[in-house]
Parts: sequence; structure tokens; C-alpha cells
Amino acid sequence: MNMDRVVINTDGASQGNPGPSAIGATIKDECGRLITTISRRIGRTTNNQAEYRAIIAALEKAAGMGARQVEIRADSELVVHQLNGRYKVKKASLRTLYQETVSLLGQFQGVTITSIPREQNKEADSLANAALK
Repeated sequence: MNMDRVVINTDGASQGNPGPSAIGATIKDECGRLITTISRRIGRTTNNQAEYRAIIAALEKAAGMGARQVEIRADSELVVHQLNGRYKVKKASLRTLYQETVSLLGQFQGVTITSIPREQNKEADSLANAALK
């Protein structure tokens, strides 16, 4: 499948911090049609690690589909601001995930990363929480 531009919503969930964790993501075309979803357990992590892992999984999937431009929407203000360069990545536990994410972002011709309110991220949130059950 060759998609020019995709819109990705991601969320990470953790029961405890750290604790059992999962990721959820939707990938849609620019008209809002659902292309695919991600919903899986990722082991024991912190919530912020899960947020990064959700973005990484979605970017890998989008790259595999041939997307050239990605718009990422996430409700983790910390992760979004770190990826946009507004916040420094201070925790060593996030640095590797941050670097992996930045490397993946470099594969795309265009990237937008936006912080959205939790209520606008219900699909990704539901997918992450469903994987935890």
C-alpha cells in the first residue's frame, strides 16, 4: 500500500508507573478513513516509555506502508514537547526511545507532531487499554 500522508493517533497505558503496559494507535488517511490499528502489550514500563513505544510502533508501520508524510497526534504533552524540541529529555530511561523516534521521523519527508486533549484521543486510548485487559 502506498500512502502519501497519514494521520497517526497514539497512546500508551501503564497500570502503575512502572507497571504492565500497552500501546494503542490508529493510522488514518488524510480523509480520516481508518487504515490500520495497533493494540498490544509491551511488558513493564513507565507511562512515558509506553507513549514513546506507541509512536515508534506507529511510525514503523507507516514507513512500511510507504507513507511519506506523517501527522502524529498524542495526548502526552511531555513526549510531544520533547519531540518538538521544546523540552529537554532529562531522564536516561527516555533518551534511547527519544533517539529511536527521531531516527524514524527522519525517514519521512514531512512530519507534524501535535499535542491533543485526551478526549480527542479516545480511539488510541481504548486500543491501549484493551490490550491491558
